[in-house]
Amino acid sequence: MRFALGIDFDGSNYRGWQTQQEGVPSVQLMLVTALSQIADHPVHVHAAGRTDAGVHASGMVAHFDTDAVRGLRSWLLGTNRLLPNDIAVRWIQPVSDDFHARFKAVARRYRYVIFNSPQRSSMLAGKVTWHYHALDVERMKSAAQYLVGVHDFTSFRAVGCQARNPVRNVHFLNISQSGSLIILDIQADGFLHHMVRNIAGVLMAIGQGKAEPEWVQTILLARDRTKGGVTASGEGLYFADALYPPEFVLPKEPIGPVWLQGIV
Repeated sequence: MRFALGIDFDGSNYRGWQTQQEGVPSVQLMLVTALSQIADHPVHVHAAGRTDAGVHASGMVAHFDTDAVRGLRSWLLGTNRLLPNDIAVRWIQPVSDDFHARFKAVARRYRYVIFNSPQRSSMLAGKVTWHYHALDVERMKSAAQYLVGVHDFTSFRAVGCQARNPVRNVHFLNISQSGSLIILDIQADGFLHHMVRNIAGVLMAIGQGKAEPEWVQTILLARDRTKGGVTASGEGLYFADALYPPEFVLPKEPIGPVWLQGIV
């Protein structure tokens, strides 16, 4: 039987989602270890997307296959009991065999959270990107509109990105502010390596007044990563949601992170 999972995690202590080498902590390894113990046989967990070191998730979707017969409550409570406190399974449900967390996803959504304040906050350490220069959100909103739609995002992907096609369709890029928190909310049919962090870096530079909003269009047309500005920290980045065709009826929770719910 195949099961889908909804997961949130604080990525501060991990080298990203994917298990890369022995002895290196990953979110995937923690889940595989816990689920395998509940199933009483080795399982492999496939996720909707990969995350970099230090990046978080509030709405990651994954799946695994098992021959073990367990009630949903046993899977959920048993797995969470074995997981560290910084990883939690939010829901679990059986799905058809043609469901695949990665390959059936039609869109993914990220949130990037900036703490814009002259002084850092110990309470938000590791959960946001701290930017101490004042940011003009209206300038950032104007710049963001150049990124919506179908574009070649070569200038916004990591030099080592292995994706064959740099073209992506950004469905929306909304920017909101609540007090000292600025939230970038972006959804697309797919993302390139470091794409959201590079976008955040450019938008923060524009918000600070280092460049005009039209700079985004210049960067896009250049199709050259060296023209794209700095890569923002991964600390403020959250994998917020994965979208699937309607035949896969998965639970939907409010877009996270959970501590932002009710704020934006």
